[in-house]
Amino acid sequence: MKRTTAWLGILAALAFPSVEAANQEIRALFQPDPSQPNKNVFVNKTPNSGYCVVAPAQCAENKMFSIQIPVRFVSNRAIAPGDDVSLRVPANWRRLTVTHQGSGETETVEVRIIGIGSKYGLSDTAVNLTGAPNPLEGHRKLWRNNSWVNAPAPCSSSSLGFLGPSTYTFFWRSWTEATCTKVAAYRIPSMSFDALDFAYELRTPNPLGMSSGLYTGSLSYTLGPSGDFQMGAMMVPDDGNLTLDFVLDVQHTLKVELPPGGNKIALEPAGGWQHWIDSGRRPTEIFRDQPFFISSSSRFKVMLQCSSLGGSDCDIGNNQVGFSKFQIRLTMPPGIKGPGGHDGWSGTLSHNMWIGPFEPGRYIDRKQGMLRFFISPRFLDFLRPGMNGTLTGNATIIFDSEV
Repeated sequence: MKRTTAWLGILAALAFPSVEAANQEIRALFQPDPSQPNKNVFVNKTPNSGYCVVAPAQCAENKMFSIQIPVRFVSNRAIAPGDDVSLRVPANWRRLTVTHQGSGETETVEVRIIGIGSKYGLSDTAVNLTGAPNPLEGHRKLWRNNSWVNAPAPCSSSSLGFLGPSTYTFFWRSWTEATCTKVAAYRIPSMSFDALDFAYELRTPNPLGMSSGLYTGSLSYTLGPSGDFQMGAMMVPDDGNLTLDFVLDVQHTLKVELPPGGNKIALEPAGGWQHWIDSGRRPTEIFRDQPFFISSSSRFKVMLQCSSLGGSDCDIGNNQVGFSKFQIRLTMPPGIKGPGGHDGWSGTLSHNMWIGPFEPGRYIDRKQGMLRFFISPRFLDFLRPGMNGTLTGNATIIFDSEV
């Protein structure tokens, strides 16, 4: 499991089990983009094959992706005039669980199939089967409801149609789980589809609520006349199952920066030490505000570690002058929720204790938070004007994405 820690020193597989499995990942990646902090979505990193390679603009416009699977469908009998060849896809959203490989955390992914295509092959040329004067007219006459570039309802056409003497490449869009039927006008002794080409859409979870690392899960379909993917009642596939293996890769950012010189803090009263000396009045607080800058796309927790002789506060002092205690108040920038769901959370840290979780509502890119180092009134009795010496102490604040 990938773990991100910032130290602020203050200081798809596609399986065909009937023969053997042919694997292909469907992989999506989340990396925060500083130029688009509100775009908290996964990006599909699976290379397209099939339809979206031929028509990339149409796929980009419709936010869909395509995969071509080397599974072949062959007719188990001759196709007679009046026989239908009906195609059907699992167009409804289906859910699967993806599990973090390290922590076992789970999330839900949804997928639906929204298009289907292939290249059909005939046992003879379309001209010989129909007596048409040319291949274009032959493929059109072969079917009662026109050539395969024209998708039958409820499918819709994609305008993809490439023909050869005995072949026709097509792709149809499908938004419902209903059959889209072509009816033969002539006898076809044998017919085949040389591959399964399908388009899909994904719904992925909110990556800001996920841990860094890989989430994996699978979703299985059946192929064939009564399966999830159908290419016709007489069209039998050489593999009857399809399994999509999903990999969601979450690569979070967690970075904390101090401005130059911010690792050395000098505490003093409001108005400075001289004001205390001149007025003779004890200040109510000795403090210093130190800004920091945080970039985060993930949940995280925070812990203070400091020089301490016990308890939740930090010690400051030396053996010649003596000792007192100081505390640190952490204030997050707006957009980061802390314990209790409070946006822009502010609270006092305790030595050696984790506090959290903190969670950004969107990607936070180098937003300013604040650390207030202070000696509260109950620890001021030891300090008085005229003391000579330097009281010192150390503190380290840890930001850790492993929550």
